[in-house]
Amino acid sequence: MSLLAKLTDIYEGRATRAYGLTDVHQLAHALQSAELAAEAGESPALILAALLHDVGHMVHELGEDPARAGVDDRHEDLGADWLAQHFPRQVSEPVRLHVAAKRYLCATEPGYTELLSEDSIRSLALQGGPMSAEECTDFRTRPFVEEALRLRRYDDAAKDPNRQTRRFGEFMAAYGALFLRIAAPPLAV
Repeated sequence: MSLLAKLTDIYEGRATRAYGLTDVHQLAHALQSAELAAEAGESPALILAALLHDVGHMVHELGEDPARAGVDDRHEDLGADWLAQHFPRQVSEPVRLHVAAKRYLCATEPGYTELLSEDSIRSLALQGGPMSAEECTDFRTRPFVEEALRLRRYDDAAKDPNRQTRRFGEFMAAYGALFLRIAAPPLAV
């Protein structure tokens, strides 16, 4: 099965189920995240990262809502590791850092925590809560931190049950093919 077929199967299958307590399912959330990134004029890599940032929720075997059971599914690492097998770091690393970005913003931006959905607040506790000062300093040194912070904001805003977006296949046609070529290993000379 091709990568595009696998992603389509994930996003048009499992991702159409409920997404915690929000009024949108994973597919709608992914599409809204990508649409917001595209509207903001982000790079194709960050648009693709926004589209695929929660793939880790759909490649684990922990059930539909592990956070409700008090389990951190580590979806950011699962997803980033999975994406890194197929895409360059400009796609995988903002995904890896998008949960850390939430923790950072909770620690550094007054009022940010109050903007989070109930699901995000519940998962925040499982993910370590707001960062300590030392964690914040370390986070700021990571590659792709600025992209992760922007991705986080698209993630937070992408929970509107009435928002219209392009379809998954349209995003993959526009951005996925470009990165599948970039991610291919270099030819031996």
